[in-house]
Amino acid sequence: MSKQTQMMKFEHMPTLNTVLMVEETLQKAKESAISVAELKRNLPKQVNHNTLKVILNYLEQSNKIAVSMSGITWIHNANPNLRRAIERGPSI
Repeated sequence: MSKQTQMMKFEHMPTLNTVLMVEETLQKAKESAISVAELKRNLPKQVNHNTLKVILNYLEQSNKIAVSMSGITWIHNANPNLRRAIERGPSI
């Protein structure tokens, strides 16, 4: 697939600010699982639904969120002590 075709495929490319806004909203969510509709209500600015789908897909692929039947959950943990413990721990 050519680059031009790839760019045409994504009509709603999110900006970095929009991705960061969604990440922050998910991190600060009071509930453990939040629906897409609730996420849209909690965002400080309105985001196009298709753009939000692209962002959520990116966050899921980068293992920052988990999407289940009950909703979207923030799972990324940047704690260096946790990362070190996982690296040194036994593999399963």
